[in-house]
Amino acid sequence: MSLKEQIFNLLEQQKGKYISGADLAAALHVSRNAVWKAVKHLQEEGYAITAGTNRGYCLTTENDILSVQSISKYLRPEFCDLQIEVYDSLDSTNHKAKEYAAAGKPEGMIIIAQTQTAGRGRMGRSFYSPRMSGVYISFLFRPHFQAQDALFLTTAAAVAAAETIEEVSGYRADIKWVNDVFCHGKKVCGILTETSVNVENSMLEYAVTGIGFNIREPEGGFPDDIQNIAGPIFLKCGDHGDTGTDSEVRCRIAAGIINHFWYYYQHLTERTFMPEYKRRSFLLGKKIQTRSEPPLVGTAVAIDDNGYLILQTENGEQVALSSGEVSVRMV
Repeated sequence: MSLKEQIFNLLEQQKGKYISGADLAAALHVSRNAVWKAVKHLQEEGYAITAGTNRGYCLTTENDILSVQSISKYLRPEFCDLQIEVYDSLDSTNHKAKEYAAAGKPEGMIIIAQTQTAGRGRMGRSFYSPRMSGVYISFLFRPHFQAQDALFLTTAAAVAAAETIEEVSGYRADIKWVNDVFCHGKKVCGILTETSVNVENSMLEYAVTGIGFNIREPEGGFPDDIQNIAGPIFLKCGDHGDTGTDSEVRCRIAAGIINHFWYYYQHLTERTFMPEYKRRSFLLGKKIQTRSEPPLVGTAVAIDDNGYLILQTENGEQVALSSGEVSVRMV
């Protein structure tokens, strides 16, 4: 861990309080000048650190930048060794994770960004990822199962996201098959799993699952093409109850999805998340239409143990829909 990171850790632990340069230097066995230089670097990176003569340095409570340290304090102890990287901006967290996968990086890499300039969703759609109003996170996995089982990463992620939202906000979160999480009747979270498959044995070489949360409405609102669909977890600025500041909420969301999703991944073959996935799926009993050609119209009657949506068509036939084949809309 670099000196800069060590100093940030100490300031984070005493957030809102001053620590003298002499105390920091003594604790880290460096000179006061080395402490000063490291703090200057942190300030240049955007961290709100104030300095006062005869007082020292203070990480202000208004600090609104995500960091590994501020997220890690909310992680379960067994997940603190996961390799987390936090960026102010990326084109796509999934893209970064896939680059790491191609370079041979091990599973357990977690990429987080405060904004994405080219975020992507399913079916080639873009995913709106504005600065400071959401959290965008991707996981790199190297699972030992076949490509057809990759759907369980998406369903497990949806349950983990819904549980995280409820844990942090207290609001009910439901799932629209297969990968959208809704709150207050609007989509507040989207999920995209991308894989690389060994064609010789149909086993996954790697899988990357990206999850994007709309935590609060962006300045100026959502774009016209999604404003009737997308919404924030927290409906108005400051609507956090006792969950803390904007920064703390985003840190808790990031840590929460790591805690829940990584646990489910460790037990993926047990499919312990499937009952909860089915219970939260609000399409069941609704009339839907697929976005396939030609489209199918019918009633969503069940989700089977493989995560397929069972559609009963108007002629009484039951069809199992795979997430890789179609998307759906309510009629």
